[in-house]
Amino acid sequence: MEILTFVFLFISLTQHGDAHGPEGCNHEGGLCRVGNCISGEYLAQYCFEPIILCCKSLSPTTTKS
Repeated sequence: MEILTFVFLFISLTQHGDAHGPEGCNHEGGLCRVGNCISGEYLAQYCFEPIILCCKSLSPTTTKS
């Protein structure tokens, strides 16, 4: 019975309105975090609304060739 509850919870989180999932967050350069974004990051979207946030860095990272 606990497994069924967990499956239902997971499905309901993935089907919620603005949730884009971790793939979309990572593709856009963000990281999924539980609770709050850390210092130097902002909330860009949700991985699984409203619990898991997609946080992006405030300053763009530079890449060297």
